[in-house]
Amino acid sequence: MTAPDRAAPVVARTPEELARIRAGLGRTALVPTMGALHSGHRGLIAAARERAEAVVVSVFVNPLQFGPGEDYERYPRAFDDDLRACAEEGVDVVYAPGVETMYPGEQIVTVDPGPIGDVLEGASRPGHFRGVLTVVAKLFHMVRPDVAVFGQKDAQQLAAIRRMVRDLAFGITVVGVPTVRDHDGLATSSRNVYLSEDERASALALSRALLSGADASVTGPVGILGAAREVLDAAAADTVPVELDYLALVDAHTFAEVPPDHRGEAVLLVAARVGSTRLIDNVPLTL
Repeated sequence: MTAPDRAAPVVARTPEELARIRAGLGRTALVPTMGALHSGHRGLIAAARERAEAVVVSVFVNPLQFGPGEDYERYPRAFDDDLRACAEEGVDVVYAPGVETMYPGEQIVTVDPGPIGDVLEGASRPGHFRGVLTVVAKLFHMVRPDVAVFGQKDAQQLAAIRRMVRDLAFGITVVGVPTVRDHDGLATSSRNVYLSEDERASALALSRALLSGADASVTGPVGILGAAREVLDAAAADTVPVELDYLALVDAHTFAEVPPDHRGEAVLLVAARVGSTRLIDNVPLTL
């Protein structure tokens, strides 16, 4: 049997259009995306539908969070496919502003992420979290959601957004949804389309390293990092090498590296480049 047709979501392109539509909605959940929707995004939308009467998905490739030499220009854009996916998932509204709408002039005032923006992804991609928090804050003001849903694959981003919402009193419930993985264990990502078959095979070392580290959790931080690094060291010698950016075990809230005697919540994170594609992944742990 074929799935029943769903009504296409309403598309808004400007804050004014969105405000008129939003006025008729009840409790609303927002799923911010940069498009190129995949199964991970569908999981976020499903979580949003469970928590609100209406779901708004934003589709906007945010130039403010890309640094020099990053993949802003070639970032996958497939709006027609995104719209079909949103219809299949029962999304009510798609907000798809252009760059000139989100940034009608130079963005002089931005959101400072604080210390969490200076480590790991923040150190590898200077200014990234400032760009993320600035665009998310603008989306929050435009959409006025009751709930906002994000994936835990971007764990540092999620922590930074939670802190912004708390410190700036947005009054929005932030929901984190566990990472969705493809059948082979690779975390779903819009950037996975860049990977060749051989590169994808090498990239599986990231999830294997995290699993190995998680299996060693009873040995404490030193053992966790050692087990994960062993997998990554072997992957660095593959025909298609995995070039490690960082491997870290951090506090789940501050993202500061944990001491050797740490007990409680933590996150094991990895970032690496396979070919020309930079990938990130993580797994939450309790020590």
